[in-house]
Amino acid sequence: MQRELLIRLFAQYDIQGVIHFAAETHVDNSINGPGKFIKTNVEGTYAVLEAARWYWMASPGKYRPGYEKCRLHHISTDEVYGSLGPVGHFTEESLCRPSSPYSASKTAADMVVMSYFRTYGMNVVITRCSNNYGPKQHGEKFIPTIIRKALAGEKIPVYGDGRNVRDWLYVLDHCRAIDLVYHRGRAGEIYNIGASNERENLNIVRGICGILDQSEPRRLSRYRLKSFADLIAFVADRPGHDRRYALDTSKIERELAGQRGRNSAKD
Repeated sequence: MQRELLIRLFAQYDIQGVIHFAAETHVDNSINGPGKFIKTNVEGTYAVLEAARWYWMASPGKYRPGYEKCRLHHISTDEVYGSLGPVGHFTEESLCRPSSPYSASKTAADMVVMSYFRTYGMNVVITRCSNNYGPKQHGEKFIPTIIRKALAGEKIPVYGDGRNVRDWLYVLDHCRAIDLVYHRGRAGEIYNIGASNERENLNIVRGICGILDQSEPRRLSRYRLKSFADLIAFVADRPGHDRRYALDTSKIERELAGQRGRNSAKD
């Protein structure tokens, strides 16, 4: 059903380029219900690829006339690499060792995308990003949860010892990098997108609490708190919780730094 619907949409709107964000992304949800992640992230990606192949390509290795510049850009995640030790960085050549049903489903989707490049000659690129933050982020995510819980005077849950490390990437910086890779990246390549902005989860929580202490003094008084950090509550660690992610971004910097994003692949 997904495939047939997408094929109709490609034809109806003459779609000549795809940036494929669509995915289930919350690790906790994948632990509680992995089936939805397989269906959306693996089968959904397959459906998008099939629709693109059907509409853009005449045969393996041959695009339809006028569709030679069509491209599919698949948005992936640093979580496909699994957990990293206290030093070092993942490169695009690092092995994929997913730890959760979410990251396993994204790894599988990456492999399907790359198979369409090798088998059919489809113009695809993949980007793997670090943790995003910024406006309009889903409320289930880490930073929105901290803010929501604190403002409600509720306990702020922190997994394990809170020392897990993530590289935090501002969403608009991520979007600029996506635009650049979509238009300038080499077909069949993977590009890491990171910010070199590693922080322990506990430091993120404390930092946000410090900001709220300054901006919401009335709530502090209402809840009889000296600091919103008093609401921090350590809880049992998440199963398969990766300790650290960090990306080597030298490839995108080397190949695409200083370039503008527009006009190499058809919008």
